[in-house]
Amino acid sequence: MAPASPVRSRAWSWRSLWPRTLLWQIFVVVTIVMVISSVVWYQIFRHFEQEPRARDLAQMVVSVVNLTRTALINAEASRRRGLLIDLAALEGIRIYPAEPSDVLTPLPRTRAMTLLTSRVRNDLGEGTRFASSWEGLEGFWVSFRLDPQDPDEFWVMLPADRVVRPRAVDWLGWAGVALGLSLAAAYVIVSRVNRPLRNIASAARAVGRGETPAPLTEEGPADVAEVARAFNQMAGDLASLDADRRLILAGVSHDLRTPLARLRLGVELSSSSEEDRDAMGADIDEMDRIIGQFVDFARDGHSETRKNVDLAEMLADLDAHYERLGKSVRFRIPEPVEVPGRPLGLRRAVTNLIDNALRYAPGDEPIDVLLTHTPEHALIEVLDRGPGIPPDQVERLKRPFTRLETARTDVKGSGLGLAIVDRIARWHDGGLALMPREGGGLRAVLRLAVRSQAPDFPSKMPL
Repeated sequence: MAPASPVRSRAWSWRSLWPRTLLWQIFVVVTIVMVISSVVWYQIFRHFEQEPRARDLAQMVVSVVNLTRTALINAEASRRRGLLIDLAALEGIRIYPAEPSDVLTPLPRTRAMTLLTSRVRNDLGEGTRFASSWEGLEGFWVSFRLDPQDPDEFWVMLPADRVVRPRAVDWLGWAGVALGLSLAAAYVIVSRVNRPLRNIASAARAVGRGETPAPLTEEGPADVAEVARAFNQMAGDLASLDADRRLILAGVSHDLRTPLARLRLGVELSSSSEEDRDAMGADIDEMDRIIGQFVDFARDGHSETRKNVDLAEMLADLDAHYERLGKSVRFRIPEPVEVPGRPLGLRRAVTNLIDNALRYAPGDEPIDVLLTHTPEHALIEVLDRGPGIPPDQVERLKRPFTRLETARTDVKGSGLGLAIVDRIARWHDGGLALMPREGGGLRAVLRLAVRSQAPDFPSKMPL
């Protein structure tokens, strides 16, 4: 296979850095927009402010140079030294004669400085020179002559703070403070929207687990409050439908078992052959088993107390149960393992897996049940040598009323057995895995959390 192109790899890298939560996505977008806006406004301000500022500074520099030149020309020779001292002390303006050996530092080549020097040179003459330091003295230095024909040249120094703009770092500092305050306000606004959405997501996950969450607070922005109101109505409707469904299933199951008992009695008293009676009795038992699965699926388990369950002890009881029934089931229980859960629900899940394996395994092949554990989970494995389940059909068979149209099909079943096991596993913060067994058959693994992640188990379980 050809390696991925660098461009594609780079694009994937950038996508992986993008935040996944709505809060941080909005915050990042707002940050980028505000930074770009600040840069654009700074450039606009810089473009339109530089030229007028350069013009005003140039006029000031030219005025200082002209006034200095005029003062030196008109002052008596004996008083020039005092004048230079006064200019330096009172105005910060220093004047030195220019020499060929002067050590100069040129001005920075920026647009603002170029505009300033070009305007000053236009007024003072093309021979005007500029420097940012003279003999190590920092300032804004401008050369001038007392007379255009005078061979002597002088340097006049103006304090840099009168001419040079504030440093970029100063602008960036204040811009950073303003940007930080704006982003803090943006975070508060976005989090005000994100917090109700987070609560809705948490409540939706609770509904997905079959729980009935507490009503959401219908506050905040109108749109978010409306979503919370609609979610509360939906959760209430689902709870009502779930209660009605459980009531209907329980009633139907109860009403069906009464005529089944009469049918069983009638079959036993009938004059049919023993073979026919056994066949009809087996059909009645299968119908009763299916009704039992409906009842199991309708149960919410709310009446069962949550406590620590010793899985080794539970499997030992099942070992004795299947031994009494004469079933070929081998239990391997190396050591005790406790999980927080509901004993009857866990027993029902393991029994469903074992019965499913017994139904499809060859008669001479025993069923193996193995208990193991990791620091996070306890694992109950049920292994058979039946026809197995195709990997692409596993998830589908965990749905209610679903059967596999192959040699493993339970044509008389309800399609609820694996759905019941999967749901009980999710009650216990675990899951059900159905995998091919090495050498042929099915390996069903019931995974249960050693420590519960939920404050309590669901009280209502929708279909």
